[in-house]
Amino acid sequence: MTEMVFGTTPVRAGDPILPRWWRTLDRWSLACVLGLFAVGLLLGLAASVPLAERNSLPQFYYVSRQAVFGAMALVIMLVISTFSPRQVRRLGVLGFLVALLVLFALPVIGTDFGKGAVRWLRLPGGMSVQPSEFLKPCFVAICAWFMAASQEVGGPPGKSFSFGLAVVVVLLLAMQPDFGQASLVLFSWCVMYFIAGAPLYLLGGVMGLACVGGVFAYGASEHFARRINGFLAAEVDPRTQLGYATNAIQEGGFFGVGVGEGTVKWSLPDAHTDFIIAVAAEEYGLILVLIIIALYTTIVIRSLLRLQGERDPFARIAGTGLACAFGVQALINMGVAVRLLPAKGMTLPFVSYGGSSVIASGIAMGMLLALTRARPQGRIGDLLGRGRG
Repeated sequence: MTEMVFGTTPVRAGDPILPRWWRTLDRWSLACVLGLFAVGLLLGLAASVPLAERNSLPQFYYVSRQAVFGAMALVIMLVISTFSPRQVRRLGVLGFLVALLVLFALPVIGTDFGKGAVRWLRLPGGMSVQPSEFLKPCFVAICAWFMAASQEVGGPPGKSFSFGLAVVVVLLLAMQPDFGQASLVLFSWCVMYFIAGAPLYLLGGVMGLACVGGVFAYGASEHFARRINGFLAAEVDPRTQLGYATNAIQEGGFFGVGVGEGTVKWSLPDAHTDFIIAVAAEEYGLILVLIIIALYTTIVIRSLLRLQGERDPFARIAGTGLACAFGVQALINMGVAVRLLPAKGMTLPFVSYGGSSVIASGIAMGMLLALTRARPQGRIGDLLGRGRG
């Protein structure tokens, strides 16, 4: 039986699929994802009860739904983690095309649920889907494919293609308006472009254009301007979501006020989604917040370290983009709660309530686990020759 080694993990060519998958998987990252999901259910027990009462529903209605969404996300994540890089690429291309078509159609068939942004597609049975959540991991995969293809001898101008896709997606998201998701998409593209070998001056030019776009959005969008003005204000209005969140974090201290004793969940309409970290800080204190940060940090750092030895250009570029996007989304969510960043309406992956968010996070993490699995590393020329398809 042939045995090949990547790092310290033996890969036997004749092994059954499941033992080979388990031996090559980054089990630390998988454990951290399970930890984040458990924390999300724990916080949901507290944060979602006021929402259920306001909507005249059973107390644990939203927690039960989150458990179902989470179970679906974990199954999807585990299935995708068994994929080869080529299968991840194909899934990303197909998913991107579907999500992009739905985004184009949102102005006509979408709904805003009274939040001033048309981001959701209403489904039968009271369900809704946020297409931009599913677009993000698929966008990373298709752009990584283009960038990897551009490195082949006689390959297409993949970097230019990926830039065109990034512009289209950012404009579509800004029109909703969803500037938070648009900035995250642009960030992930810049990271991948850098990994693919882009000159720094080009990245600087892209960031300059983004700043110009931000200035334009400030003047053209009342929604965007209001959030920027609130962030730059000398004092936080205590009656706003940021005010409630800031006060909750201060009240929590190191060890929190006690399980179920927090009050911010009764004041914040988005306590179970965008500001769930404020609930964690108030009831469980800084200790739980540091644990949450450690879980995200472990996933990102371990993924990047494992990708250092990856010689498949697509796996390296896509894996880096997925890992950085995952970490930055968590950073943005927590940064908004402590007023380090303007309010953006972005969920905390695997922790915040929401079917689209949790399932899309499962897809993204499944792709990342698949791309960071230990596998034999061939010669660079051989891998580039297999890049198409």
